[in-house]
Amino acid sequence: MSGRIRQSFCIGCFTRDGVTVSDAISRAAVIGYEAVELWHRDRTPFVELLEAAEANGLTVASMIGHDSLPDGLNKRSNHDRIEDELAESIAIASTHGIPGLICFSGNRDGLGDEKGVETTAEGLSRVSALAEKSGVNLNLELLNSKVDHPDYQCDRTLWGVQVCEQVGSPRVKLLYDIYHMQIMEGDLVRSIDDCGNWFGHYHTAGNPGRKDLDQEQEIHYPAVMKAIVESGYEGYVGHEFTPKGQPLAALEEAFRVCDYRK
Repeated sequence: MSGRIRQSFCIGCFTRDGVTVSDAISRAAVIGYEAVELWHRDRTPFVELLEAAEANGLTVASMIGHDSLPDGLNKRSNHDRIEDELAESIAIASTHGIPGLICFSGNRDGLGDEKGVETTAEGLSRVSALAEKSGVNLNLELLNSKVDHPDYQCDRTLWGVQVCEQVGSPRVKLLYDIYHMQIMEGDLVRSIDDCGNWFGHYHTAGNPGRKDLDQEQEIHYPAVMKAIVESGYEGYVGHEFTPKGQPLAALEEAFRVCDYRK
């Protein structure tokens, strides 16, 4: 829907305190959400999620495409394994209409940035043609290495952009996690303005604490949502935070905060 933020949510954040997958998805549909997301298929009731999403008219927007976050694409020794894992995930995503898969650079472990860009791009290039043929994005996730993921290499926007440029595929993008990049860089709106064409998915959370998008955290989400819409982005923005209180109330409030319409 052009001119409006299309909102999604990560199911693992909101299925707690007695809230089931079905509860969260049915309530999200009433609120106005268009999609739901998961992390690992093997740690989620995947079939139940697919069925609940279909029954409530929601898309499954994103899932993790390969193992693992700290041991990822920046090591050539992982490329055979990750190619196989991504090929399987691409097939599943294509079958179920899931538009994006999350990919990870892995930790530096002493690897220089230039070499890390090169090897990460090589790994993604091995599956980019399949992603293009299948209509599935490979979204390399930007994460902070300051607080949550020490030593993670894809921790700055421009590093991730270099990877995408080297691959040169319209299906290799970045997952711009607003919370993580606020910690590493700030200057969120300028990054979206300058680099938004490389962003294939977005995540939210309040900073500090990775909690609700409320007045106790520092990111002004309405301005960020406005920048996302004005960048021409038409994909999903997924909420990925741990609610302070009742999960479904937090889900509703996050939708309200981010419901920008041009």
